[in-house]
Amino acid sequence: MAKKNALGRGLDALIDTNSGSGNEGQREAEININLIEANPFQPRTNFDQEALEELAESIKELGVIQPITVRYLENGNFQLISGERRLRASKLAGLKKIPAYIRTADDQGMLEMALVENIQREDLNAIEVAISYQRLMEECKLTQEALSQRIGKKRSTISNYTRLLNLPAKIQLGIKEEKISMGHARALITIKDEETQLMIFDQILKYDFSVRRVEDIIRELNNETKKESEQPKKKAFATAEDYQQLEKHLSNVFATGINFKRTAKGNGRIIIPFKNDNDLERIIAILDKLNT
Repeated sequence: MAKKNALGRGLDALIDTNSGSGNEGQREAEININLIEANPFQPRTNFDQEALEELAESIKELGVIQPITVRYLENGNFQLISGERRLRASKLAGLKKIPAYIRTADDQGMLEMALVENIQREDLNAIEVAISYQRLMEECKLTQEALSQRIGKKRSTISNYTRLLNLPAKIQLGIKEEKISMGHARALITIKDEETQLMIFDQILKYDFSVRRVEDIIRELNNETKKESEQPKKKAFATAEDYQQLEKHLSNVFATGINFKRTAKGNGRIIIPFKNDNDLERIIAILDKLNT
């Protein structure tokens, strides 16, 4: 199953920059990141900085898996159509160039036909299919239902492919290089925690797990999580009455008024007052006795 590891090979490991798309009105290339202008019609204005930094770290290690889409402008620059999050993260990662689909015409119908034709190719891997579906929905303003009718695929099929793009970049690259199958990937999608996804992905590569074995592992993990959530929690001191009883108990033990304080966060202090040196020695003797 495993092929030669492509990590660190750069852009050629992620996209085919040597072969053209064969579609009129668009081409794929690496372009200068400083020549890309923002889309004035971008509805999204807020981006999670922490998430951008995480994506930037992934891009530093693996590159940009899904190219952005830009439109060629008469002034020689490019205008971003889709992929602003990837663009921002690439800038954070210090990239000088970024892979992009360049549209030299604004013919929506031509783009749609080109993408649909691209999907019909038999040599596409699952990630390439997923990217094509995603582009059709984003750039041609199609819903999953509309896309399903357009290309004659079930809506669930489209959903299964596009969800692959939510997996960590390392796993997406593994799918693209056919290190794991679509079945493996669909099982990994059901895990919410990214760290666990990557852990199981590494185990698949190391032990050559079958899809059924991966499904069993995930089922066991989910059952353990469910059991942990169903276990009764230990009762904690939660009421003023509980604290008063504890304070009274300690006062009786040390035969002095105990000052018991606790904050809403759960931290606090217990103060044991003493009258003189003799009283202090008495309290120390009690503490020594409790420790024996």
